[in-house]
Amino acid sequence: LPAGLSQWFPALEVLDVSGTGLTEMGTELLSLPCLHTLLAKNNRLGGPGSLPKGLEQAPLARSLRVLNLSGNRFSEVPPALLQLRGLRSLSLGGNRLHGIPPDIQELHSLEFLYLGGNFITAIPPELAKLPSLRYLVLCDNKIQSIPPQLAQLHSLRSLSLHNNLLTYLPREILNLVHLEELSLRGNPLVVRFVRDLTYNPPSLQELAGRTVKTRNVPFAPSDLPDSLVRYLSLASNCPNPKCGGVYFDSCVRQIKFVDFCGKYRLPLMHYLCSPECSSPFSSASQSSTSQSESDSEDEASVAAHRMQKVLLG
Repeated sequence: LPAGLSQWFPALEVLDVSGTGLTEMGTELLSLPCLHTLLAKNNRLGGPGSLPKGLEQAPLARSLRVLNLSGNRFSEVPPALLQLRGLRSLSLGGNRLHGIPPDIQELHSLEFLYLGGNFITAIPPELAKLPSLRYLVLCDNKIQSIPPQLAQLHSLRSLSLHNNLLTYLPREILNLVHLEELSLRGNPLVVRFVRDLTYNPPSLQELAGRTVKTRNVPFAPSDLPDSLVRYLSLASNCPNPKCGGVYFDSCVRQIKFVDFCGKYRLPLMHYLCSPECSSPFSSASQSSTSQSESDSEDEASVAAHRMQKVLLG
């Protein structure tokens, strides 16, 4: 950075030095008391001395609100950045980070945190101690699990976790009641979920068997081979009360969230006779009035919509 910067522009508020090949930022920054936005993307920062010494004691530490250091060479989050208590937006995407320091919890004013495109393998529970965090981007890393403490981020609106190594989500994530976006594509859990929901078209034998059962076509055991008689006895009723159909081997798996004792919402697997039979349904063992049945259908409809939003990311 040019010497005398603070003398030339003492009231400077926004500084963009992106794509300039910088390897370090000098002490000129420390005497810019009005600077609130610093953009230094796509440079060569990350080595020793990349950031000026004394940053945490300078006026800049109190004035800076937005800091973007994406596309550099940082292998760890510089400790000095964790002293910028007024930061609302911090971007360190596309660096070489292998972890998130627990001291990230010191950035109490942080609303936006972008750490995508690194080599992060784990999320520290301390990340959940950011009360103002609204947008958290951790995509394109190597994260294998989500700490249940993340459910304490009550202000969170968007959580990007696509292209990681997640095989499950903690149940506590359902407590993020204000979450509007949850991106999960490119994780093993989504790939497996979609594969398990693959629907194989019914065979001609099954189609014929469904017709016999749903239309009550009369037959005697002597009319059919024993194998077909046994096959017809294996028909399962579709749990959709508006369907009344049956299935044998070919069915559609679908998850329904059901209240358990008024305390928990359990994801239960149900089996439908076809993809077209995807209207809300009740459990076959549930006896209810028309009003409670309607409530159950509304609940299932909302759950199905939320599931689609999550999978599509």
